[in-house]
Amino acid sequence: MKKYKNIVFLFCSLFAWQYSVAQNDIVVAQDGSGNFKTIQEAINSLPSDDSKGQRIILIKKGIYKEKIFIDKNSITLRGEDPKNTCVTISLAREEWRCNNKDDYGTAAINLQGNDITLENLSFINSYGKDAKADKEIVCPKEAGNMKTIKPGGHQMALRSFKSTRLIVKNCIFRAYGGDTVSPWNTWEGMYYFKDCVMEGGVDFYCPRGWALADNCTFICHNNNAAIWHDGSDVQSSKTVLINCKFTGDDGFKLGRYHRDAQFYLLNCSFAKNMADAEIYWVPSKEKRDSLKWGKRIYYYNCKTKGGDYAWHKNNLPADFGINEYNVPWVFDYKWNPIKVEENSNSKAEESVLVQEVITIKDTTDPVADNMLLYQRSNGGWPKHFQGGNKVDYNKTLTADELKQLKAGYAEGIDATIDNEATTKEIKYLVKSYKAHKDERYLKAATKGIDYLLKAQYTNGGWPQFYPDFSSYRSQITYNDNAMMNVVTVLEDIVAGKNDFEVIDRAYVAKCSGAVKKAIDCVLKTQIKQKDKLTVWCAQYNAKTLVPEMARKFELASLSGSESVAIVRFLMRQPNPSTEIITAVTSAVEWFEKVKIVGYAVKDIKAPQETSGRDRVLVKESNSVIWARFYTLHTNEPIFVGRDSEPKTSLAEIENERRVGYAYYGIWPAKLINEEYPKWAAKWK
Repeated sequence: MKKYKNIVFLFCSLFAWQYSVAQNDIVVAQDGSGNFKTIQEAINSLPSDDSKGQRIILIKKGIYKEKIFIDKNSITLRGEDPKNTCVTISLAREEWRCNNKDDYGTAAINLQGNDITLENLSFINSYGKDAKADKEIVCPKEAGNMKTIKPGGHQMALRSFKSTRLIVKNCIFRAYGGDTVSPWNTWEGMYYFKDCVMEGGVDFYCPRGWALADNCTFICHNNNAAIWHDGSDVQSSKTVLINCKFTGDDGFKLGRYHRDAQFYLLNCSFAKNMADAEIYWVPSKEKRDSLKWGKRIYYYNCKTKGGDYAWHKNNLPADFGINEYNVPWVFDYKWNPIKVEENSNSKAEESVLVQEVITIKDTTDPVADNMLLYQRSNGGWPKHFQGGNKVDYNKTLTADELKQLKAGYAEGIDATIDNEATTKEIKYLVKSYKAHKDERYLKAATKGIDYLLKAQYTNGGWPQFYPDFSSYRSQITYNDNAMMNVVTVLEDIVAGKNDFEVIDRAYVAKCSGAVKKAIDCVLKTQIKQKDKLTVWCAQYNAKTLVPEMARKFELASLSGSESVAIVRFLMRQPNPSTEIITAVTSAVEWFEKVKIVGYAVKDIKAPQETSGRDRVLVKESNSVIWARFYTLHTNEPIFVGRDSEPKTSLAEIENERRVGYAYYGIWPAKLINEEYPKWAAKWK
């Protein structure tokens, strides 16, 4: 019997919320207990200079009947509770525009600054609810100086202009007409909405530029469209909605667009009363509104209560699979709001009183137990969870996280051998089984082995993902040693070593056969240059065995890194055939031929770069290095950024790739200097 313990974690700060304010934080409270009584006064008190980082304004509960303007950078507005900390106005956009040149002032919150964060707040524009009928107003801009204002016209809760890098968490936006949430900047705008509620009429969520809505609820009161996007200026701009819920009045339509747009709806759910109508284009007579890039509306795993509609079936583009998704991808890798959010949270947690009771299991191995939670029905494991976040087996999952994890169990489309996923878990579980004799661990490891055997192609190769064959995931993958990690596990099972003696001996024959097929695949994929064998590429077409490009910065090329593990695999074979000996010898000769003598790679500080660092090639007399990629025919080192254009030097690609990927290394050094000479002497 397992024991259970109730452990009470009590994290107390020195002061409760109203007193626990960082030295430079500002408090707004209507009762006068803070620094200011209105939010705008607090904003106005801040200097324009934002060089000291994010400025935080803490807002106590209350109904703030004021219009907010932020034209400064690096400001966080943090409320106590979105249901009880509310900013409210009542204003129709058309009425505002009668006497003003633009929209700055038409919304409850109006943004001109960058790096703004909004948390735990409600923003309400109640005009559509307050106005019971049309009204006539004096409007000098109109013919006849009069204009009719309708209750259901445009009315905004949020309107941004040139702002970018906007983070919104746990906020509520409500209006009773169109364009409730309007972050607009088609050239540079990047917006992240997390755990928010948005409500309104036509096009009430209408970002321009790059936007991500994660776990948000949309409530529509119009039968034209709930969501809208403008991506007309930059082809890669997009609006992504993941784990979102849509509901509203009977017959509400999901969305539309007037200009070039790009929609991704991933793991979204739709109410039964939503219209059977896909996101649609409304043609405009304006020439600028013709579509340059065609229809780009993509769905994955979206469900309609009461029965799915045909138009939201999975249709991700050929070069993008669900396992490609991560938060920085949404923003073309220019911004990662998750890191910004984590930095902000660490500060907030220092000053907030937290008291939580957690029931945990007294387990023999918490890491192994968590591995059981992540294992998919097909036996494999994912490498990421909740977008681009790496799986962390030391983390205790919340109830919501467990629910999300369970949702992907049956389909198991994220199961992979990339980044040591599945092989890492199998190795850990057999070791834990030996230590704790928990049969669950052995059963899970065996199920993982079954997954590896099932995923192998008949030609002996392994895809990077199984059963997700979208884009490059179907390729035979040596990249990051994915396939070599698999064959190492299978070899250990055959040899009964490295804790794998606990696996049923019936698997020896199966694994031995899989290893033999893998050898055949390896020999067939070694690249020849004018009948001279060289090394291997990182990935190949699963059917033709022709080298192929994977990600945009991973072109078909000879690998100075992955080829090392392949050679070691061949060298481990007992009684190697002439073909294996030739393959190994040829590869080592190639490593000698392409080595780069007299240079080294150094990481340096680079405050001018967003990353704060850089990676450069420098002269160093005793150094020997190799490039990660070489051209297929001329053996010249190449360096590729996200534009997929090969360059001849590391300095020519973008900083994000220079510091985020290993383009130089010493991978073959030990192989050719120590391991190969011994092997060659043994087999003459």
